[in-house]
Amino acid sequence: MRNLLVLALLLAACSSKESAESTAPGSLKTFPIDGTETVLTQSGVTFDQGVTADGNGSLKLEATQPTTFHLFEITDVDIEDARIFYRAKLRTESVSGAVFLEMWCVFPDKGEFFSRGLENPLTGTVEWSSAETPFLLEKGQKPSLIKLNVAFNGVGTAWVDDISLDSGPLR
Repeated sequence: MRNLLVLALLLAACSSKESAESTAPGSLKTFPIDGTETVLTQSGVTFDQGVTADGNGSLKLEATQPTTFHLFEITDVDIEDARIFYRAKLRTESVSGAVFLEMWCVFPDKGEFFSRGLENPLTGTVEWSSAETPFLLEKGQKPSLIKLNVAFNGVGTAWVDDISLDSGPLR
């Protein structure tokens, strides 16, 4: 089963651009950014009302060392036999290294598996850009927990906005 999940992750990374264009995803969960109260990592995270992709404010993430910002956890999504997408808008300033989305899926009695948006990481200073990372769920693979993160493998500042977890057909 573990080998199937690893293979699914590799296939997702290779085909994420094509799948994003060819499927009309359904929204599983959206995360309105109106403060930091619901964000799991509090250190280095502030609400920025002035820098925003959707006009409502964004989360400003400041990394002084390689860091993963654990933003949200989802436990109430009942899905299998589908492709799920963690999507967000990202903006960066003076990032050395890279910033990317990271999603962890936890499966009962099987462990945790991840998907990282390493296909198009952001570095340096970049205006608002759409980012996503997919995860393939085969029939019978139902995550009990999904973790949505923003990872820095260097230092700098990033803003994240317009966060969602979406779904589309597996094939």
